[in-house]
Amino acid sequence: MHIAIVTAGGAGMYCGSCMHDNTWARALIAAGADVTLIPTYTPIRVDEKDQSLGHVFFGGINVYLERYAAWRMLPRVFTRWLDAPWLLGLATRFGVSNDAKFLGEMTLEMLAGEQGPHRASVEELVKYLCEELRPDVICFSNALLAGAVPALKQQFDGPVFCVLQGDDVFLEDLIEPYRQQAIERMQALVRHFDGFIVHSGYYRDFMARYLQIPLEKFYLLPLGIDLTGHDGLPRERNGSPFTVGYFARVCPEKGLHQLVDAFRLLHARHPETRLRVGGYLGKRDQKYFEELSRETQSLGNAFEYIGSPDRTEKVRFIQSLDVLSVPTVYHEPKGLYILEALANGIPVVQPRHGAFPELIDATGGGVLVEPGDPEHLAQVLEELMHNDSQRLQLARSGYERVRQQFDPPTMARRSLEIFSKSVSTPPVRAQDRHSPGVVRAESVDPT
Repeated sequence: MHIAIVTAGGAGMYCGSCMHDNTWARALIAAGADVTLIPTYTPIRVDEKDQSLGHVFFGGINVYLERYAAWRMLPRVFTRWLDAPWLLGLATRFGVSNDAKFLGEMTLEMLAGEQGPHRASVEELVKYLCEELRPDVICFSNALLAGAVPALKQQFDGPVFCVLQGDDVFLEDLIEPYRQQAIERMQALVRHFDGFIVHSGYYRDFMARYLQIPLEKFYLLPLGIDLTGHDGLPRERNGSPFTVGYFARVCPEKGLHQLVDAFRLLHARHPETRLRVGGYLGKRDQKYFEELSRETQSLGNAFEYIGSPDRTEKVRFIQSLDVLSVPTVYHEPKGLYILEALANGIPVVQPRHGAFPELIDATGGGVLVEPGDPEHLAQVLEELMHNDSQRLQLARSGYERVRQQFDPPTMARRSLEIFSKSVSTPPVRAQDRHSPGVVRAESVDPT
């Protein structure tokens, strides 16, 4: 079976969605499928082997310039060079904004598809998919790309899926009237998809209401992380200071300020405790972090921010912790950082909302607290500090169940079950296909 995954680059940052798409593609390849991972807007940035094509569709620079009629009149041969990955990568370093508050008009233009200013880009993607690639299944990993689907369905007879993994967060950050117009446009576009993939029951139910999608069109796919290098083990504390950790994008939505408030309470009672923070910090959130830094000056060396490290350093950072907490303000639809912590034997403390209750129930690797309650969060952290046997029990359960339920083979197997039921023609073995631009598998699914 040949699967095309259309993903969206993270504008130069480590984006959880495109990182998971890359892991997903690698898992499917290992299971015997052909997979083409197609980046849009910008190249993806991942901390493992990049599986994506070298060509970027809907390049961010052209998407911006296509808003102007004069630019749209230029032949594509004169504008295609602006989609070069190296140039798009360079542009993101100079502050290309991914702040949704400034992207209302561009969002509506993208959702307009071939009826809007990006007609040429839509036609280019559709032509590549239908005439060159010719996959069995196409999967868009971002509903904001749905504007291209009506034109695609006119030429493509196979199933087209969409992965929903946080689209509402972007939409809710748009200013009016763009927010409501974008939601209404997406509600009209979703009928063109054959199915929707989600990673939690919570997000299935939420998005069914939000975008008015029938529940029977949803498929639940467990998250999966590449366990390579995640070699930490559940361990007893060795007498070193109790260390609380945070590893996620540094922004208000992820709730670092709430963890700082809780840690301040814990540290007042136990001055030897430590708070270590890591994750991507973008220009949009620089003032937010500067304010947090001023607030944490009184903590001295008890607070540390390590920046956005590579994969090896990230794993080493996680292994230095006794517990991890990312107390998000919004309702998280995924939570990959939870799985990464548990994969290294580090238990978690998370708010009781979004996908977290399901992840904690499935793994047994953490404790839930009341959302937005720093006192409760501090209390649970203190309990785990004093009760190392409980902390170790959570760590062992999470460590084992992540490897049983959230590994790449499990994710790939479930994906192929979903796709195979929707494909009318028999799957094509990886070594029998010779379509251009396809990443070929080295092994074949024995089923």
